[in-house]
Amino acid sequence: MPTTGSTTSGKTTMRSTATRTTKNDAIKLLTEDHNKVKKLFKEFEKLCKKNDEGGKEELAAQICKELTVHAQLEEEIFYPAVREAIDDDELMNEAMVEHGSAKDLISQIQSMAASDPMYDAVVTVLREYINHHVEEEQNEMFPKVKKSDMDLEEVGLEMVERKKVLVED
Repeated sequence: MPTTGSTTSGKTTMRSTATRTTKNDAIKLLTEDHNKVKKLFKEFEKLCKKNDEGGKEELAAQICKELTVHAQLEEEIFYPAVREAIDDDELMNEAMVEHGSAKDLISQIQSMAASDPMYDAVVTVLREYINHHVEEEQNEMFPKVKKSDMDLEEVGLEMVERKKVLVED
């Protein structure tokens, strides 16, 4: 089993990397958010088929809130730690540009009514952007992070605390 070592007051302590996946593991927390939003987008599609404008607006508002909080956690806490840990500016810059595009779409959705003929299309494009972004994070960024010496527990705890504040707003 792989281990990581750290030196504290002259002693080397070893910890198993298997213990890195805890309930506050940053990657686990982000993946849970990804899965939650995917489910919300699927529910939105069902409401589109039913032509439920009120339900669509309510669900789209929830999707936008979830994504806004998620993006803020990544931008404030996760991405800076990842930039330091993996040294892949191209990947991180692309993630930030994708966040910008998603924020633009979120802003459009928040300023529209579900009765707008473009509403469903904008939510659909947001879903496609998010799916692409999630795939890149989970298939490219997260594996690199797992191989790094980034403390996923520490970063995750910071994210949990920040999320409590952001969700209250």
